[in-house]
Amino acid sequence: MSRPETTPLWNLPQPSRAKGGRGRSTGTPRKGQRHPADTDPVARVIVDVPLAHLDRTFDYQVPRELADAAVPGCRVRVRFAGQLVDGFVLERAATSEHQGRLAFLERVTSSEPVLPPGLAALCRTVAERYGGTLIDVLRLAVPPRHARTEAEPPREPAAAPPEPERTGWPRYPRGPVFTEALRAGRPAHAVWQALPGEDWPVRLAELATTVAAAGRGSVLVVPDHRDAARLHAACAEMAGPEAVVALSADLGPAERYRRWLAVLRGAVRIVVGTRAAMFAPVADPGLYVVWDDGDDLHVDPHTPYPHVRDVLMLRAHADRAPLLVAGFARTAEAQLLVESGWAHPVVAARDELRAAAPRVTPTGEDFDVARDEAARAARLPAVAFEAARQGLAGGAPVLVQVPRRGYVPGLACGHCRGPARCRRCAGPLLLPGGGDAGVPRPPSCRWCGVADAGYRCPACGSSRLRAVVVGAKRTAEELGRAFPGVAVRTSGASEVLAEVAGEPALVVATPGAEPVAEGGYGAALLLDGWALLGRQDLRAAEETVRRWMAAAALVRPGRDGGRIVVGAEAGLAPVQALVRWDSGWHAELELAGRRELGFPPAVRMASFEGAPEAVAALLDEITLPESAEVLGPVPVGDVDEDGNADRERALVRVPRSDGRALAAAVRAVKVLRDARKELAPVRIQLDPLDLI
Repeated sequence: MSRPETTPLWNLPQPSRAKGGRGRSTGTPRKGQRHPADTDPVARVIVDVPLAHLDRTFDYQVPRELADAAVPGCRVRVRFAGQLVDGFVLERAATSEHQGRLAFLERVTSSEPVLPPGLAALCRTVAERYGGTLIDVLRLAVPPRHARTEAEPPREPAAAPPEPERTGWPRYPRGPVFTEALRAGRPAHAVWQALPGEDWPVRLAELATTVAAAGRGSVLVVPDHRDAARLHAACAEMAGPEAVVALSADLGPAERYRRWLAVLRGAVRIVVGTRAAMFAPVADPGLYVVWDDGDDLHVDPHTPYPHVRDVLMLRAHADRAPLLVAGFARTAEAQLLVESGWAHPVVAARDELRAAAPRVTPTGEDFDVARDEAARAARLPAVAFEAARQGLAGGAPVLVQVPRRGYVPGLACGHCRGPARCRRCAGPLLLPGGGDAGVPRPPSCRWCGVADAGYRCPACGSSRLRAVVVGAKRTAEELGRAFPGVAVRTSGASEVLAEVAGEPALVVATPGAEPVAEGGYGAALLLDGWALLGRQDLRAAEETVRRWMAAAALVRPGRDGGRIVVGAEAGLAPVQALVRWDSGWHAELELAGRRELGFPPAVRMASFEGAPEAVAALLDEITLPESAEVLGPVPVGDVDEDGNADRERALVRVPRSDGRALAAAVRAVKVLRDARKELAPVRIQLDPLDLI
């Protein structure tokens, strides 16, 4: 949906509120006079204009020569405010409410109905939930056109696969009931907490194949491409490679459009992918799945910032289809679905859990402290070395999870402990690591990259530096010296490993980059728990549990020698959730705490971020519900010597019952600002993940 490279539309006169294009009354024919179509001569078009006050359909006449091509859902070009812009035909009608003459469609870009009614209704619902515009959501839902790919012969529909004979769902008491509901087409909703060591791609493939065998479609969304590759392989093996397609934003434009068309045309029934697949127009949907819904990759970074879980919930409600929110850990949002009765928990019995879970040892346990007084403060206490040695001796790799990437990503003065900052730009200093002949490189700035070999603390004058946090590369270096002769591999940032062999090795990984080990890890060391739990983030505890459980799930069961050492006190709630493998209990605590404090998901919340004057003007103009409470504004950017910030943020919260009213108020103030051609931008987001 490209836009013309001429005068911006927001600098042009505002169109009238009446329906109808602003082109010439009868179009501008090149050869001869144009005549309207004999049947349904009016096309209602949503134009690709990024202005909230133009978020509605405009009526155009359909010329007789385009009567067959201008089908509902197709792409067209229309003249709007003197410019040619792209648009979608939402419907054809016999008459128009507009009293004047209508402009003609300029041309039909493609007669392929890429916007079916169900997808258009979903996009409108998502826009209303997040206070956005329909065209913004359509940009996320419909990929750009690739003409050569569209002209290719259609893909042959895949045959229905046979239903899986045996599945692993009987390990969960409610698993067979949920599977039977999918088979019967009942709109069952569930929150699944997977067992440690569970082969979750196979479990989800079993559900998708069961649905495909009944002639219905499935959409399965995972956080990243590694998860998508595992799930796609499992579905292809069980249902056949022709029955499944993988969608992700990193595909090339031609391949992405080719696969998306195969879904639209009903050639495939199982769709696997990252957040780009949440709008996949699968035919006759029978299952929606979101795996690891707490991962921030499930939030689209483009306006209106929809979350995969919420979009699939809206789809499940509209299509009366089953929804499965799955993962090793449970979020507060998933717990709200359980407590409200909208979804049922699918968890394993305690005997199954005890058989599958590895043994978890928090550092600082009374026994370890009595044996080693330094265990409470040591980064790698004796119990961690012991677990690593046992895992390596058993012929298995050992996983070491480090919250920070890099070498030494944070430095402080060795005397007064003040943060070490660059003398040029005041950015934080780090130790990049590496160097020739074992000589370390000097500290450098994380912002401007300038090295500072002669650093002196401005507060006390000391030249000594100490590490605030230790990164994955420095940890790998230390472990290489502690375990000579053992291979050390790193996974994180641009060097993410998908899997490792089931042989002795130390695998140092950042959270989310842990590779899958053949046969499982013999042990896992979860280091620097304080770095995760001490973050200034509302979701710090929940995110820590999610990351710990994702790593712990890759370890062998305790009966096979699997062991986990977590670097945190045993009395902390996140540690207890890991020890008991009960993230549902922790999610209950999180949700109760957020209800008491008034934070999502217990309430709906809107964030307004921008220049102080722009945020203040927006708060004066917006018409909020009576129940709304305004928090702030507070500075979020750099603060000068006078205490003035270049950016501020204000939060507005309302009870969940007034969530629609808040979204409507947000949309109304966007309409007002766009109609007034407001130049000062304000970033508006509903239910943001980063509140603190």
